[in-house]
Amino acid sequence: MPTFSQVLQVRLSSLNEAVTDWGETFDKLKKLEEKADNGLRAKADKADWHGENAGVTRPFVTKTAKEFADAAKVADSIRNVLRDAHTEFKAAKEALEKLVESAPAKGIRIDSNGVVSYLIHPDRRSKDYDGPEPQQNDFDAMRAAIKAAIDRANDADEVASRALQTVVGKDGHDFSGTGYDSLKDASKAQDAQDAKSAADIARKGDEATPAEVDRLNKYFKDNRGDQYFAERFALEIGAKGNLEYWADMSDPSEGARLGLEHPDKLKELQKNWSLTLAAATHSTSPEMEQWKADTIKAGSEQIQVRGASPYGFQVMSNLMRVGNYDHKFLNDYGNALVVTERKMTHDGRLNPQATWQQFPTSRLNWMGGDQGQDPMIGYMEALGHNPKASTEFFNSTIDLTPDNPKDDKTLSAFDYLAKDREWPEEINGKGDQTKEPGYNALGHALESATTGRAYDAPLEGQKDMRTAENAEVMQKVVERYGSDAKHMHEQPGISDSLSKMGAAYIDEFNRSLEQENETSMEEMPNSPFGNNSADGTSRFGDKFDTGLLFNRGDAVNFMGVVSQTETGHAQLSAAQLLYTTSVMDEVAPPPGSGPARDLDLTDAKTTLRIGAETQSILDQSRMGQIDQDYTKDSEEHKKAVAKTTEWVKFGIGAAVAGGVVGLTGGAGGVLVPLAAETAGGAVVTFLGMEAGDIAEKYEKDQLLKQKSDDLKDEALSTGKENALMPGQAYARAPGWNESDSNYLEEELTKYVKDSRQHVRDNSLPDPYEKP
Repeated sequence: MPTFSQVLQVRLSSLNEAVTDWGETFDKLKKLEEKADNGLRAKADKADWHGENAGVTRPFVTKTAKEFADAAKVADSIRNVLRDAHTEFKAAKEALEKLVESAPAKGIRIDSNGVVSYLIHPDRRSKDYDGPEPQQNDFDAMRAAIKAAIDRANDADEVASRALQTVVGKDGHDFSGTGYDSLKDASKAQDAQDAKSAADIARKGDEATPAEVDRLNKYFKDNRGDQYFAERFALEIGAKGNLEYWADMSDPSEGARLGLEHPDKLKELQKNWSLTLAAATHSTSPEMEQWKADTIKAGSEQIQVRGASPYGFQVMSNLMRVGNYDHKFLNDYGNALVVTERKMTHDGRLNPQATWQQFPTSRLNWMGGDQGQDPMIGYMEALGHNPKASTEFFNSTIDLTPDNPKDDKTLSAFDYLAKDREWPEEINGKGDQTKEPGYNALGHALESATTGRAYDAPLEGQKDMRTAENAEVMQKVVERYGSDAKHMHEQPGISDSLSKMGAAYIDEFNRSLEQENETSMEEMPNSPFGNNSADGTSRFGDKFDTGLLFNRGDAVNFMGVVSQTETGHAQLSAAQLLYTTSVMDEVAPPPGSGPARDLDLTDAKTTLRIGAETQSILDQSRMGQIDQDYTKDSEEHKKAVAKTTEWVKFGIGAAVAGGVVGLTGGAGGVLVPLAAETAGGAVVTFLGMEAGDIAEKYEKDQLLKQKSDDLKDEALSTGKENALMPGQAYARAPGWNESDSNYLEEELTKYVKDSRQHVRDNSLPDPYEKP
């Protein structure tokens, strides 16, 4: 891999001269080829030789003439490869030069090693500094651009190096005759060769040696993201072969030891194999379209290997756990999977567990969490990585009799998976039988479908991707899981996903909570909440310009149920305070806009009141569940209560960009919508504030000496104090003088302190009681 400085400072004159030289060499050899062909070989063909001379001389002359042709082809190939390599190196160099030149104007410095930093660090800026103030997304974009340029040079270097070695060949007496019209042509030839070699190893199944598995992994990793290689690999092994070879890889029959002795290699192989097939499905060539159709068709068939006979769906779903598969393929596959399962279970009269485990299967999943028996798990993980596919799937109605146009039997995809399906138990990493792997995967798919982003996408650099179609799925989620606490608690593994979905729609929940009518679907006039543009239109369509996604009752129920868990309470609490603070930035008078006593604080007070009320819903719901789960004054009860304020550590990792803030600290992995594209002064101030955390206040021994009621009162009191933080952050934001700041903090604090009592008018969901 070339370094930043090598690409930036590379001198290309010698390479350019080599291109010219090889071009001239080709021209000369081409003339010699023509002379040899028209002269030597033509005369040899016409010569009337007999006997031994005819059997020796004519083949020799023909071979010699061919060598001139091969030599010309080699020279042409070298010229073409060097020419395109020069083009790529030059483009990469110029890209880095432009980045280095443009960086200072953005307040960014790029050092000689390509390291990106502040041109002038915030700590060293003068008070009257008015230069650029780069944000995290600016640094991320600069680093990504630098990496892209270096990668471009590296890719060209690797392809050119391998192509030149191939062109020269290993035979010291004959020219290879290899022909490349371009560097791209050479790259494709290399991909095809690698794909064939990879397929040859894959065909060995569990007879592949550990060294061969390592080599197969290397082929996959070296060609990651290369769609042409991926397509060639998929076609080389074939749709049916793909299923057979993976099923055989972990087949322990006849003494195979690969899975027993090298599970780490199979784990890596499963990931790399999945990523490769995912890339291949994006091809629309006739051959790949047939491959996809054949793969789906084979899903309902048993794949017979020596010691097992899993269904095709069971095998393929385990090769879909990572990677971004084509959305159309995913939906076609999912529809066929559901149709097959409904047939095998006689329209749900049989448990899917008995259906998918009725025949012996080897371990199909090596990536952890489960053994890979239930094909719906791997499919849900695939949907979790493709928001377009997951959104379409959960909003779809599946035709259960696609081959019979006269039968209109259908099934709601969401209802089947979130309500009706009896998810099988799987053996987890601890060896326990549990339904958690399935519900965990379902949660990932629903996260993707509601947020418009892959559930495990990095938080840095993200934008608000929600659409009307995502919101439609979220409405189903809120209705289902808010209707009864048991729907969440009896689906172990889904609660963390529900809390992330709730955080992603915290803006719409606040809009609903402002409405006093429990069932009204209209927002309050001039509501400061919701994800509306400057002209008042909703990102979810005209219907929601003034309409609500959820009525107040559904919002209270969903947030109440989700916050019954420790994670749900933590993530929703962090999201709520951040969102409230961002609304303050947007609707309250700008800092310094006038004497504080003369400002209209109506919207600011409404914002803080709803924020405080929401926090109370979250706190009361969590406390109620703690009382239900643990004996009063027990150690477990006291620890659980103390943790209810521990979420405030989230501020240690928060990245703001594109109208969202990604929490990567104590409440990590949460993406929260803001009321504006960028963080205002109140949000910036808020992120630097320290909130109350009673978990840190007591050592273990001191904690256990407290009475549960006292701890509970203190935790609720701390929650009330934390709910004041958005108003305090606004009052302390840069721009206010000391007098105005003090007045605002006192005025807003006084207004909000009693707002939490309003929650007692809410009918909160009952705590979940285990059967």
